[in-house]
Amino acid sequence: MIGWFPSLRSAHSSPFAHFAIRPLVLAVAALALGSSFAGEPAKAAPASPFLAHQALYDLSLVKSRISNVSGARGRILYSFSGSACEGYTSEFRQVSELEGDEDKVTLSDLRSTTWEDGAGKSYRFKIDARMNDADSSAVDGVAERTGDHVTVKLKQPQAKTFTLDGNTVFPTQQIQRIIEAARAGKSVLELTVYDGSDNGQKLYNTLSVIGKPIPGDRTVASPDPSTASEAMKSLTRWPVTVSYFDHDAKPETGEQSPVYAMSFELFENGVSRKLMLDYNDFVVAGAMDKFDIKDSKPCK
Repeated sequence: MIGWFPSLRSAHSSPFAHFAIRPLVLAVAALALGSSFAGEPAKAAPASPFLAHQALYDLSLVKSRISNVSGARGRILYSFSGSACEGYTSEFRQVSELEGDEDKVTLSDLRSTTWEDGAGKSYRFKIDARMNDADSSAVDGVAERTGDHVTVKLKQPQAKTFTLDGNTVFPTQQIQRIIEAARAGKSVLELTVYDGSDNGQKLYNTLSVIGKPIPGDRTVASPDPSTASEAMKSLTRWPVTVSYFDHDAKPETGEQSPVYAMSFELFENGVSRKLMLDYNDFVVAGAMDKFDIKDSKPCK
């Protein structure tokens, strides 16, 4: 997967309501870093072009911290295309099952299509979530960056217009800044992210922790189709953990706990492997099963 899957998590009311993962959607625009380290921005090498591709991931339960989650499994199909000139399009589908008490199984089917301008000025999103036999829950809208603010116009679940602070970034900007921070040798990055998740009004504060670079020629302990690909073998990647915090939550005491966190290895061309998704109640791993490079048109 390239970058983040747009956040398709549902309400955080129960473990059965949020077995979905936040895609890593890519970006290429050379944007200023939003690191928590103040001071002059470090100079990084020019960004590599992001790779148009399709990937399939298998999901499995790694750990459960509560008694009423005994199993989890599913698949993610992610397709990415586009360029910095024409913008980036991603299509995402996740079908998953969560096993609970008395052999109860909750089935969820999550789909999204997003488009983001190469410079991070515009973001369009359509998200549809269905759980068991319930009616689907749709979110449809567009966010536009104008001056010192971002204006969001929702069509679904209900028509509404509101503004966000201009420092808010979209998913492609988020992954772009993580890669630029990694290339500049930084280890911490803080960003406020809007991706249209939940009812289209959710805003997240994110904290990214970036590990030391992994050279492309290093032996891979757990290979997958991405590390076996000739196009990927020479590329550097970084271990990254991103924690997501509710922007509007006011913790009563102490530090705020993340709503969830995801860890992964991020290639310099935006592809992600070795996913690990921590929903507090349980942890799910995403192993890449298939990886196909798609044709793409470079910017003229």
